[in-house]
Amino acid sequence: MGTPTVSILTCFFNAAPFLTEAVDSVFAQTLEDWELLLIDDGSTDGSTEIAKDFAARWPAKVRYLEHPAHANRGISASQNVGLNDAAGTYVAFLDADDVWLPHKLQEQVPMLESHPGAVMLYGTTNYWYSWTGAPGDASRDVLIPAGLPPDIVVQPPGFLVRMVRQEIPVPCPSDVLVRRDRALAVGGFAEEFRRIFTDQAFYARLCVNGGVVVADRCWFKYRKHPNSAVAAITAQGRMNEARLAYLEWLMQYVDERGGPRELRRAVRLARMKIAHPRLWRLATHRVLPIVAAVASRTRSLLRWQRGSEPTDMTGPAT
Repeated sequence: MGTPTVSILTCFFNAAPFLTEAVDSVFAQTLEDWELLLIDDGSTDGSTEIAKDFAARWPAKVRYLEHPAHANRGISASQNVGLNDAAGTYVAFLDADDVWLPHKLQEQVPMLESHPGAVMLYGTTNYWYSWTGAPGDASRDVLIPAGLPPDIVVQPPGFLVRMVRQEIPVPCPSDVLVRRDRALAVGGFAEEFRRIFTDQAFYARLCVNGGVVVADRCWFKYRKHPNSAVAAITAQGRMNEARLAYLEWLMQYVDERGGPRELRRAVRLARMKIAHPRLWRLATHRVLPIVAAVASRTRSLLRWQRGSEPTDMTGPAT
């Protein structure tokens, strides 16, 4: 097999109920120039056999990878196994419980190629509840826009700043397409994040100095279910703890690289909001409005002073 255009990385851990449907959505792609790497993070259910069977039946398209001794090392370490083994110009990620729509790669590849200043592309997210077939879930599906202007390169650090401020939804890994050389150049995924915030740490590494382009199109279905990493951490009441750990990591990462002041400020405020909620409320509801009012008043005075300065219309004395 020659060098593929896209390497698809699907990391999985005990994903037997969903893995076949995810892989089938790869084989349904209208762009056929891809390779699929199935990275096993130490599964103990039937998903290992499912992945090995796909690799055995389609050896020219699918490869099975795992950690030594079939270890469980977490999502980030598993993604890095795939990144280091991938051969494609671009890398796409497909979570084992999500599915792609057929034209995802065919539409995404030329779009990213047409924006050479961008390192990553993503679009609209489809929160997919109706997969259960339950009558109550049939009408719950919803499209979540990217929240950024479409079809232009958002220059750094604009994407990260808005993501840290929680002004835009965090892109789902199953949606993004990235340049493989850039992903490798920044060191891939941060392996200290095993299950949660793995994607956001990767986006930070990739996009702190790289542009992002978004589209107003939907290319995948994000399966909502109670066993997902996000749902599990939220149910345990540990989301703020996990987010604070990520923000601490991000602050150190940006500081060490002399990152943009705007991004550092956004991270500091986001940390304050979680670590010191009372101080955050004081700052946002009392201090910041006073500062804004003083700044507005100062600008008005300066404009008034400039407008009231006398102007000599007579010219020089003769």
